[in-house]
Amino acid sequence: MTSNELKAMLERSPAECHRALVKEYGKYVYAIVFNKLRNCGTREDIEECVSDVFATIFMKYEFDENCDRDIKGYIATVAKRSAIDRFRSLTARNNHTVYSDDDEMQELVSDFSVDERVDRSELRRVLLNKIDELGEPDSTILIQKFYYNRKSAEIAKSLFMSDASVRTRCSRAMAKLKVKLAEAGITR
Repeated sequence: MTSNELKAMLERSPAECHRALVKEYGKYVYAIVFNKLRNCGTREDIEECVSDVFATIFMKYEFDENCDRDIKGYIATVAKRSAIDRFRSLTARNNHTVYSDDDEMQELVSDFSVDERVDRSELRRVLLNKIDELGEPDSTILIQKFYYNRKSAEIAKSLFMSDASVRTRCSRAMAKLKVKLAEAGITR
C-alpha cells in the first residue's frame, strides 16, 4: 500500500482505511512487536503495543503528495520504536517491583525459621528412636496409630491381635514412651 493509496482510502472512509491497514500490516507489526517483547511481556502487553503502533500511525502519519512509495518501512520503524519503548517500561517496572516490596520480603523471611525447623527435625529423630527402643509390637502399634492414623481394628488385623489387646498395648507403650522421653529431657 502506497502513501497515495492510503490517503485516497482515508478520504473515502477512515474506518475502511483503518481496517485495510490493519488487515495488510497487522501480522507484520505483530511479528516485530512479538520479537521485541516475547521475553519480558505478556500476550496482553504485546497486543496493547500493536494497538499503540496502529494508533500512532493513524494519528501521526503525514501524507506527502509527491511521495508514491510503500509505507511498510514507516510502519516497521514505528513498530520497532514502540516495541523498544514498551520493552524499556516493562523491564524497568519489573526491576523496580522486585526491590520496592522490602516490607513484604521481610514478612516472608520472618515466617521461616531455620532454628525451629532444625529443632522439630531433632525432636522427630529422638521421638522415633525412643519409639524403636520400645520393641515390637509396641513400636509398630504407635507408628501405625499416630503416624499413619490407623484405627485399632486395622492395626489388630495386620498384627494378628485383638482390638482390645492393641488398645491395651498402645496405652502401656505410651506410658513407657513418656518415661523414656522424660529421661531424654523432653517433657512436652
